[in-house]
Amino acid sequence: MIKTSMKNSLEATSLSHLEVIQSMESFVSENLPQLLKTVDQSWQPASLLPQMEGQNWQEEIASLKNRTESLPDELLVVLVGDMITEEALPSYQTWINLLEGVGDIKGEGNSPWGQWSRGWTAEEKRHGDLLNKYLFLTGRINMFAVEKTIHYLIRNGFNPGTENDPYLGFIYTSFQEKATQISHKNTAVLSGKYGDSQIQLICGTIAGDEARHAKAYECFMQKIFELDPEEALLAFYKMMKKQISMPALLMTDGESPTLYDDFSMLAQKLGVYTASDYANILQDLVGTWKIADIPNLSGDSAKAQDYLCALAPRYRKLAERKGSSSLPKNKFSWVFNRI
Repeated sequence: MIKTSMKNSLEATSLSHLEVIQSMESFVSENLPQLLKTVDQSWQPASLLPQMEGQNWQEEIASLKNRTESLPDELLVVLVGDMITEEALPSYQTWINLLEGVGDIKGEGNSPWGQWSRGWTAEEKRHGDLLNKYLFLTGRINMFAVEKTIHYLIRNGFNPGTENDPYLGFIYTSFQEKATQISHKNTAVLSGKYGDSQIQLICGTIAGDEARHAKAYECFMQKIFELDPEEALLAFYKMMKKQISMPALLMTDGESPTLYDDFSMLAQKLGVYTASDYANILQDLVGTWKIADIPNLSGDSAKAQDYLCALAPRYRKLAERKGSSSLPKNKFSWVFNRI
């Protein structure tokens, strides 16, 4: 059970965002054992891949390749897109370290926020490593095109529109980790339907990490709502007015000018991540942070409250009207332009 008590209550109106974040260090430290796993408790990619040092490594790879023959190219594209998103981790850690009060200044010290950001990064790094190796072993992926895309994406950068505001940053991560969890979970289900139990297990395992990370960021933001409710509400409003931009937005392979849009359309078509999911995540966060129950609001704050409480139903109606009729405009170099 994540602990939410704090000995000294804070007067939100007198504190900056930085001061609130600094005041949370003991809270973060106290909850870290529940938010992160130790190295010994954690899974590692090698446990979910063929054992190359074993005598039967050739048979294990042959079995992997046979299983993946049943996966349609559309699903492989989604797997590749998810993997590339995970592989841009250097951009995400850099961004977290730019959030005011959260940055890991020393890079190896005992600061609670530093321990969180390094621990989160260490857990996340396994996701791209695992998916990359698995997809390479299938023999069905143009790894040169994939590697170029990763190179471009890290070079192009990542701008979630949070500036260096930790409130905006934790709202973004609360949303984005949920979105990533949904994407991996749905990909796992589809992989199982097509007969590849191993990639089903892999995606399900990654989804489990993402679910735990989402809860951690929701926990941080929930504490901020307790300490500074009006400013937290206005930050949530500001972030949703901007809309949540996906981390791989600047993805390109150097050939297709619409690669990210095409990938997103395919994910929508397969039901891996849809506009309805966006609405559902928003509704979950509004409920988790009890936005409708924040008392004594007036002016801009009251308007922000009304806006946020009505936003998910609006997105849901829009998703129902739009459907998933859009199709990719270009073929994907990742699968040798087969689709």
